[in-house]
Amino acid sequence: MVGRVGPRRAYHSLVIGAQLPDDLHELEQSLIDAIASLTAGAGPSAESHVPLNGIFTAQVESRALDHSARWLRALGHGYYTIGSSGHESNAAVAAALRLTDPALLHYRSGGFYCARAQQRPGHQAVRDVLAGMLALTEEPMAGGRHKVFGHHALTVIPQTSTIAAQLPRALGVAFSIGRARRLGVETQWPRDALAVCSFGDASANHSTAQGAINAACYSAHGGLPVPLLLVCEDNGLGISVPTPTGWIEASFAHRPGLRYEQVDGADPQAVFETTAELAEEVRTKGKPAFLHLRTVRFMGHAGTDVESGYRSAAAIRQDQARDPILGTARALVADGLATPDELIDRYLMIRAAVRSLALEMVHAPTFDSADDVLRSLSPRRPDTVAAIASRPAPPNSRAAAFDGTLPENEGPLTLAETINRALVDVLAATPSSMVFGEDVAVKGGVYGVTRGLRKRFGAARVFDSLLDEQSILGLALGAGVSGLLPIPEIQYLAYVHNAEDQLRGEAASLSFFSNGQYRNPLVVRIAGYGYQKGFGGHFHNDNSVAVLRDIPGLVIASPAHPSDAAPMLRTCVAAALSDGTVSVFLEPIALYHTRDLLAAGDGVWTAPYAGPERWRHEHVPIGEGRLVRDGSDVLIVTWANGLAMSLQAARDLAAEGISCRVFDLRWLAPLPIRQVLAHAGEVDRVLVVDETRHSGGAGEGVVTGLIEGGYTGAIERVAARDSFVPLGEAANLVLVGQDQIVEAARRLSVR
Repeated sequence: MVGRVGPRRAYHSLVIGAQLPDDLHELEQSLIDAIASLTAGAGPSAESHVPLNGIFTAQVESRALDHSARWLRALGHGYYTIGSSGHESNAAVAAALRLTDPALLHYRSGGFYCARAQQRPGHQAVRDVLAGMLALTEEPMAGGRHKVFGHHALTVIPQTSTIAAQLPRALGVAFSIGRARRLGVETQWPRDALAVCSFGDASANHSTAQGAINAACYSAHGGLPVPLLLVCEDNGLGISVPTPTGWIEASFAHRPGLRYEQVDGADPQAVFETTAELAEEVRTKGKPAFLHLRTVRFMGHAGTDVESGYRSAAAIRQDQARDPILGTARALVADGLATPDELIDRYLMIRAAVRSLALEMVHAPTFDSADDVLRSLSPRRPDTVAAIASRPAPPNSRAAAFDGTLPENEGPLTLAETINRALVDVLAATPSSMVFGEDVAVKGGVYGVTRGLRKRFGAARVFDSLLDEQSILGLALGAGVSGLLPIPEIQYLAYVHNAEDQLRGEAASLSFFSNGQYRNPLVVRIAGYGYQKGFGGHFHNDNSVAVLRDIPGLVIASPAHPSDAAPMLRTCVAAALSDGTVSVFLEPIALYHTRDLLAAGDGVWTAPYAGPERWRHEHVPIGEGRLVRDGSDVLIVTWANGLAMSLQAARDLAAEGISCRVFDLRWLAPLPIRQVLAHAGEVDRVLVVDETRHSGGAGEGVVTGLIEGGYTGAIERVAARDSFVPLGEAANLVLVGQDQIVEAARRLSVR
């Protein structure tokens, strides 16, 4: 230990040359002086089970990590300075919970992380966090891709910095704990686990938080088990904007179905005991609880935040009396478990050890190639996917699921009917799968696509959700990371924009930011595109996919014809099971119930459902398109509604002597560019029929891919106008029409 030369002298002997701001020096000296002035109390309280020594160590480790972050940044080594200083009371929350309780943490929950690590002997939380600050490849969760609180062995699921984005997933994890018990399937968590999610008082105002908490209360009110502990770390500030006094209590203390408790973060015994009480209730009753943890915030929002620019010096100093480390030191001294000098020595020794370790780590390896960075983004094992996609339920189970009438014996089916039968096959073959969304259960979906599924598989596996796309996707993300296979439905493409960050910031990024250790397998069914003959206007005819196509790693499947729908859905499901793939299955509403294409009664837009003996042969790999019609004059590249229109146009053009080759992309991400290039090289005239918008449409990717691939022939694109889709016949003025396709092909044919 450091020799007893007086706290102020001992402190300064370790900070000379530290290159830290004056306010940080003041904060540390104030804390050490306050600990030195503590006086012993009457001794330990009777039968106290609060692990104060462990809490103190975790709190000091977290504080020392914050100081090291600022110091490393000043030396040009560190890359992250948002700290947990003042929030270290969350260490007592972790101490009151189990190692096996899945945790989704606020970026100021460093104390929680350090205390959780104590529950796994030998684990070095400090090394984990330092590696994240330094972007080292040895960092055990993200592998240097981001600074996160996360570790598989600690049951901490990594989160990004998006405000409150972890709450919907936390809801899903809690829901899945209860739902797995009902289904009789195993998840990653024990059956009596709870999910804990921490967030800030400013985050609590975000629609993401409000929606998730509302959904938790809604579910509990309906009698569904939702073992979720919400921890609001309330420091009274959102960067520089104060939270109105009493706002969190006023907002959450009286919510139906939500147990609320407020506790002072400077009182570790109260934090521990209140958390333990709430945790027991959450476990036994399966209802959510809200722990309002009153904290302070030291050193500003981050290293670049000059707190003195918007807070008075008096207010900043006043917070020092509420330092959670001081509160734990006070309890230790009062109970006779340590002297002030011993605690100061422990503080300084931990601080020195963290600084020393940081110096050892500054030159450890970081990424040096883009391929290494991308390795965990979206792994692909196509052979395994093909094998899983070709594996049906046992014959007896499959026959029972279809009530004895197998779909391969039904005759030609429409697109909607084919998707319905494919979902039955998936549910029958995969006991962990669930289908849910607005209106999907009793009603059977707005367009009848999920009709009969609830009756066949029960309300535990096919169920209606509340009307909140954000919560639907969050529920799915939590189910996926827990080990279930969620297949949520978003009713219309326009509605996914309400919740797109759950796909971008949470779903697609999880494997990337956990180095593949955590996955959220997911197949999101979305009814989309236009051409509903004027019905509904934009909100039921949305044709914008740009917001999906630029999400790294996200797979976008878009079957047009019934013959493709079932094998493509099975591929998405198999990829989810094999590789944790996140897929969007984008279904063209206007083709759901179409039967004929060129003439009444021709049945071209129906197809027989393939039996399992043909699944391997008809398997559709991710990113593989299909030649639908051969031709030699013009290559038409399209998908979804564009495929039907292009085939009609090709029929008309053939009467003029123009031979069109029609290629269906089938996948919008990844695009089958190599196939397109091969066909383009043979035909040398390419027409891209893009039913999405001219700016940001999927066709832009096709054109770019052709040019980057070395194609030098003629090329043209017809696309929808940069407009929302209006109501009625006006929709035809902005969407692509068959006549436009014919005219463009004519122009190309003479070039």
